[in-house]
Amino acid sequence: MVLPAMGECFVRAASDVGGTFTDLVYYAIDKDTGRPGVIQIAKADTTPPAFEQGVINAMDKAGLDTAALDFFVHGSTVVINALTERKGVRTALITTKGFRDVIEIARGNRPDLFNFNFQKPRPFVDRYLRAELVERSNFKGEMATPVDLAPLPSILDFFRAKGVEAIAVAFLHAYANPENERRTVEAIRAAWPEVAVLASHEVSREWREYERTNTTVLSAYVSPIARRYIERLESRLADGGFAGKPYMMQSNGGIATVDAAKANPITMVESGPASGIYAAAYLGRQIGEPNLIVLDIGGTTAKCTLIEHGQIKVSTDYYIERDGKSPGYPVQTPVSEIVEIGNGGGSIAWVDAGGKLHVGPQSAGARPGPAAYGRGGTQPTTTDANLLLGRIDPASFVGGEVEPDWGAVDAAFTPLCEKLAIEKAELARGVIRIANANMTTALRLVSTNKGYDPRDFALMAFGGGGAMHAVALAEELKVPRVIIPVNSSVFSAWGMLLTDLRRDYIRTKLTQLLPDSLESVRAVFAEIEADAVRDFAAEAQGRAPLFEYRADLRYVGQEHTVGITFPIEGADPVSEAIVAFHQAHEKRFTYRLDAAVQLVNFHVIATLPVDKPDLAERDVTGLCLADAIKGRRTVDFDTRGIHEATIYDGLKLEPGMSLEGPAVIQEPAVTLPLPPGTRAGIDRFGNYHVHLGQPEGIRP
Repeated sequence: MVLPAMGECFVRAASDVGGTFTDLVYYAIDKDTGRPGVIQIAKADTTPPAFEQGVINAMDKAGLDTAALDFFVHGSTVVINALTERKGVRTALITTKGFRDVIEIARGNRPDLFNFNFQKPRPFVDRYLRAELVERSNFKGEMATPVDLAPLPSILDFFRAKGVEAIAVAFLHAYANPENERRTVEAIRAAWPEVAVLASHEVSREWREYERTNTTVLSAYVSPIARRYIERLESRLADGGFAGKPYMMQSNGGIATVDAAKANPITMVESGPASGIYAAAYLGRQIGEPNLIVLDIGGTTAKCTLIEHGQIKVSTDYYIERDGKSPGYPVQTPVSEIVEIGNGGGSIAWVDAGGKLHVGPQSAGARPGPAAYGRGGTQPTTTDANLLLGRIDPASFVGGEVEPDWGAVDAAFTPLCEKLAIEKAELARGVIRIANANMTTALRLVSTNKGYDPRDFALMAFGGGGAMHAVALAEELKVPRVIIPVNSSVFSAWGMLLTDLRRDYIRTKLTQLLPDSLESVRAVFAEIEADAVRDFAAEAQGRAPLFEYRADLRYVGQEHTVGITFPIEGADPVSEAIVAFHQAHEKRFTYRLDAAVQLVNFHVIATLPVDKPDLAERDVTGLCLADAIKGRRTVDFDTRGIHEATIYDGLKLEPGMSLEGPAVIQEPAVTLPLPPGTRAGIDRFGNYHVHLGQPEGIRP
């Protein structure tokens, strides 16, 4: 491990498990002076199904001594993989009498309206494993019927006989009064300590019985899987000498203790992408770019979102497996708003029965990977196409660790070339164009489709393939500039070192906003604050959590809501909230109403700050631009033509330098093609700023 010249050190590290690679970011801190060292990175192949092995492999590759770790945070795909691959455990549901079919009835929001063969997604709990108990509290939280637990022993006996490993308990109005759920869960744990059991009020205090029930079921379904994975990771770290406890990255952009993650694993459903988003917002604040379209291109997927005025949008309106034909499954847990598509470096190109070329969503993954890896891949991928077009340097393929298997690349492309009657170069261009078109569609979903003009934003791209495709995507969207952050290939892992301990508390309590509503509003927020202080007691160590207040509002009579920051400390909080809602509603839906406003959901974000690495400035040694030139090679820039491009060593580029295309900037894990007519500059932190069209000043 490369450490600065220091005395005794401790190390802070983060790892992010992706579909293809497992990323590691770490830095050392001098115990005596507190002086931090430089950020170090490492990448290793992801190792499904034993994902923790990939983490250990990355540490071994970096030469990182686990015993030196003082802080470790981890983001994993184990939850989303268990859901999408149906590799959870047999799960049962106990609900209010008369409501066991809620998760099968679902909603009438079928996206493919004219598909007469439409079938609703199959619930994660079959009907024979859904039991009912007599109980009822009303929507105001008033107890109408205490739960009758007399049938519970026979229900549990039946579940045991059927091999159930997890139980979800979701009563009708438990979000308003969870007492009946608490009693039921206590009785289950007393009678059957080995079974995993989750209650809906422990997962969500938001209304909508289908969404809340389904989320509880999904969390229970993956609970034993996530618990075993986290415990294996803890064990491997402890075996290496790590004396502490790791933290887990959550979908809301914060980190949680391992105990909290085990208790409600659905909070980790999109843990990796969330950290990249928060890293982008942090970096944007440092370089004066508060408005960003954010794009993360990995080996398997591409994820994007929009940041306006430095604010990241978090909502509970999240679905898995939703597409143009299926409504998917709702997950009512706070998730950073993202759009995700199956396009990445490992996305496979294929031709359908009608002779049409497609790219993704199938991926070559880590094994076998793209054909050029020489590990048995037989189908062409986006990475193979970029290699064929000269955009990726064969001499530094996969950081120089792999020599491209040109025979395998040729064998992978030949069948499609014959089907389409085109040359390999033309097929490679087509693969890149289609991949870019897919990603452009996703970027429009978070920008133009929501009323934002991309010309008012910069595109920040990261992940293994972010720099490779960013300029072409920006040109298509008319975004004026592209930002490729330093260490962009492991940006999401770096983001985990920037996040705080965070819990989101969302509670439904219908409250009409009137001049005399302030005290009742403050009382609900205060009640939630008290819950947060209690939940953070173990980690706080005498510190008080920081609070951010938000609310979901609607016009009386409407079905859905618009979220705002609630100005609880303002001169006239209720009036200010109403004005903010009118503005937000008009921006989202192009109109406002002269109607009463109702507060539906109270939302408190509680955080405990953790130490973060400073954003180090890159040294200026006096090198000139010519010193960074590695050579020249022929690069196919598609519609911009085939050119002899100047190749620059990105590690030798220094702040203040500027270069023009046609060129390619290369680092061990980053490739940034610059077509003719573009210009790139390096800021004081080492980030690349690519300017399209008319030159612009580079922000410091």
